[in-house]
Amino acid sequence: MKRSIVSTLVAFLSLLYSSATVADEGKPVIVASTTQIADFARQVAGDRMIVKSILAAGADPHTYQPTPDDVQMVISADLCLENGLHLEGKNWMATLAKDAGKPIITTTNGIQPLSISSGEEKVADPHAWFSPKNVAVYVNNIVKGFIQLDPDGKEEYEARATLFLQQLRVLDSWIRQQINQIPTQRRILVTTHDAFNYFCTEFKLNANNNFLSIAPVGWSTGAEVGGGMTPERRSKVVQSIKESGAPALFVETTINPKQIREIAKETGVKIGGELYSDSMGPEGSAGETYIGMMRENVILIVKALK
Repeated sequence: MKRSIVSTLVAFLSLLYSSATVADEGKPVIVASTTQIADFARQVAGDRMIVKSILAAGADPHTYQPTPDDVQMVISADLCLENGLHLEGKNWMATLAKDAGKPIITTTNGIQPLSISSGEEKVADPHAWFSPKNVAVYVNNIVKGFIQLDPDGKEEYEARATLFLQQLRVLDSWIRQQINQIPTQRRILVTTHDAFNYFCTEFKLNANNNFLSIAPVGWSTGAEVGGGMTPERRSKVVQSIKESGAPALFVETTINPKQIREIAKETGVKIGGELYSDSMGPEGSAGETYIGMMRENVILIVKALK
């Protein structure tokens, strides 16, 4: 009796899987480099396309090393999406697409990038999604790519994009309202690495740092973000944080928190919490979508600084 029930269940699940597979056949496959770009793509695609992300929640695009499974994923793609501006360290997404002979869209095309320090030189800051206004550019680039790939879906893609763009405008307004709750002199955002330049510039934090990130470990496309920290730089960082009057320091979901926690102890400044930065949250978490990650970040920042 039990065996019969199990056999029936297995057969039923197999039928469901087969039906889902058939339903997905013929749909274009979109492969995005990061969780944020995959979310933007899903907002536009609906059920008309299959959207996959190479990076999982919590992965760091700067230091990521593609796997054989990633190669196979890109081989299966009809279109690839990258952030660009060297977010994908050593341009791994563009390389995967080129090697597989797949078209790729750089979703930041048209954004005026901020500058960021990389050793002795200045490079374009790739973390453009921290401004909802910039995300509108990402979305418009994605819509154009989808229409070129699937012209019959043009009205659907544009309709979904219109709604998402409205949501981004509401998000932008809501963030400004929330940040305004923080006294001006306490609007000091110190995070592990300088991913928050666009956020600080857009919403006017870190006035004494030209509205740019204050980040102890800087930024790197090498083997480890913050791997180049020297004793001299560490001393300067500790002193500058003390002088900044920051009410709190923040760790990030994609970077080892050890250094920032040690610096917090040395400066006597509390840890305000963990922010989503280069990746959204895992499925089922409050930060599993772009709007969700921004919402949770802002609530945490306001609570810690207010």
